[in-house]
Amino acid sequence: MTTDDPNATGNQPSMTETKQHGSIQEPTQKPNHKLIIFSAPSGSGKTTVVRHLLNAVPDLEFSISATTRPMRAGEKEGHDYYFYSKEEFQAAIENNAFIEHEEVYEGVYYGTLKAEVQRLWDAGKTVIFDLDVEGGLTIKKHYGDQALALFLRPPSVDILVERLRSRNTETEEQLAVRIAKVHSELKFEQLFDKVIVNDVLSDTFVNAESIVASFLKS
Repeated sequence: MTTDDPNATGNQPSMTETKQHGSIQEPTQKPNHKLIIFSAPSGSGKTTVVRHLLNAVPDLEFSISATTRPMRAGEKEGHDYYFYSKEEFQAAIENNAFIEHEEVYEGVYYGTLKAEVQRLWDAGKTVIFDLDVEGGLTIKKHYGDQALALFLRPPSVDILVERLRSRNTETEEQLAVRIAKVHSELKFEQLFDKVIVNDVLSDTFVNAESIVASFLKS
């Protein structure tokens, strides 16, 4: 996803400094500071929808998450994720560097850095998140009415499983874990502000744009 230089933080610590020192203050909130959360089971298409919104909605900027998972082919540090070692991630947890973090899969951690949200707010941006379901609900709880939490669901579980298989990025064992998580995450959709069924992608784009525009005007 297209993002600003993660080290262009003004008076805020760089991501290198955050890894080393971890602790920063809570992001400074103002009435016009808003956040948009997209959550969905893996393979539902939330990353595609978020990318579309970044191109369609002015002053929207992607919040880059930190993770301990290995970098995949084509990914870049500070562009797709901030890639941490497990030791770096644990140090950041201990120093209260995250708004939310969790072990999404065994031994694989993801988290939202306070420094990243502050960087984007300082740049006058509305922050948009591409998060798993539990992470999205944690951010919503933290920010309340300042955050719009959207759940993107597939038209059916069978279609979603086929999407996951077609990626060919995981072993059968890893895929089984991911599919089990899909069934678990679908149970949480009623806790989100809005649910969007991603059946016809062009319709999903229009629907998402309308919901986001209404929230930003409120």
